[in-house]
Amino acid sequence: MDAASLVNRFPEWKGLKTIGVTLSYRQLKNGKESLEYRYYISSAALTKARFATAVRSHWAVENSLHWVLDVSMKEDDCQIYRGNAAEILSGARKLALNMLRAETTRKVSVPRKQKRAHGSTDYLEKVLAAGLVALNDI
Repeated sequence: MDAASLVNRFPEWKGLKTIGVTLSYRQLKNGKESLEYRYYISSAALTKARFATAVRSHWAVENSLHWVLDVSMKEDDCQIYRGNAAEILSGARKLALNMLRAETTRKVSVPRKQKRAHGSTDYLEKVLAAGLVALNDI
């Protein structure tokens, strides 16, 4: 479908130049298959090749910035939508992540630090103290 025809139907999309869709197929570890469509709109006039590059670049940034939040803190599974609770919980997760990263006595992954803090009050106190020190250094 031509993007210009959609601009006439949706005037709030002034400047719309590109509409695109990607199809992602994955085979999960448990053998199940996943098929996902993602739709994009852009004010840039993109060729197919430039669109593909833009999508890959977007997901590279998304994956590098949010991988830990999505995977180890299950941020994508959060089903809370009431008021601004989702934003508050997102901020709390980011604070927790920064505190876990600030604790450097253990050279292990964030999920391992989470597990250790969950099982040890002493280690949890180290994480909190390291996080507070890091906040003071900002």
